[in-house]
Amino acid sequence: MIKVLHPGFYSTIQDLGRYEGQNFGVPMSGVMDRRAAILANRLVGNTEHAAVLEVTMLGPKLQFDVDVVLVITGGNLQPKLNGKSIQNNKYTRVPKGSILSFGHFITGYRAYLSIKGGFKTAQVLGSYSMYQGVSPKNRIEKGAVLEVFKAMAQDQNAFARLRVDESYISSQVLEVYKGPEFDRLSVTEQALLLEKTYTISKYNNRMAYQVEDVLPNGLESIITSPVLPGTVQLTASGQLIILMRDCQTTGGYPRLLLLSETAIAILSQKPTGGQFVFKLI
Repeated sequence: MIKVLHPGFYSTIQDLGRYEGQNFGVPMSGVMDRRAAILANRLVGNTEHAAVLEVTMLGPKLQFDVDVVLVITGGNLQPKLNGKSIQNNKYTRVPKGSILSFGHFITGYRAYLSIKGGFKTAQVLGSYSMYQGVSPKNRIEKGAVLEVFKAMAQDQNAFARLRVDESYISSQVLEVYKGPEFDRLSVTEQALLLEKTYTISKYNNRMAYQVEDVLPNGLESIITSPVLPGTVQLTASGQLIILMRDCQTTGGYPRLLLLSETAIAILSQKPTGGQFVFKLI
């Protein structure tokens, strides 16, 4: 068992998402940065679908009542075990009674904590991911006790050969595909969309990221249509909205672009004020 002494800014249990509820309007949810989460699970010896703890901006403080093995990946949120710094991407043995804490982010914005065996929460529609109105809790809370699955004995060296590349975390280039309504923009509007450098506004969360910049356009709303995480919508006022993992399943704004999986990971690691550009592929 793992006791939550402090929950941090916004910490949730997530896996790779919920694929059995879109026809009922249930968001996919799942980890924002799949690249980091899958790496964490692979380094600790789990399957890539095992549930992890997603930590945003300011991490939690956790007390371990059992011996565990863990790996932390993604953003550098200054993790410490019993007051001593530990490194990201390292297989770390944690004795019973230990306390794991985090500081403020140095690089990146989200970190991923994988425990050998994986976190155990309520499974709803085939996923352990927390989401308000679907799972019993939408985030971890102070005083909560987190359960983990019993881990199978494995050799640490089996995972030591994995190559770790974190360069994407600092990238400002989001590779995108054309969305269904992209060609409704004029040639001038298309060029402006792809040439601008965008700044992330304070309105950013697991549902969507908004940007401070406005893109003038004459597009009208569309008939409510399917949307996915990574869909870039444009409102009539020129506001760009980039849907993320907890987004709705349908929308009525023109869908100009669709982020690649790597682009979603890059964007999820950027805080308010972070900048990026689109690159059409």
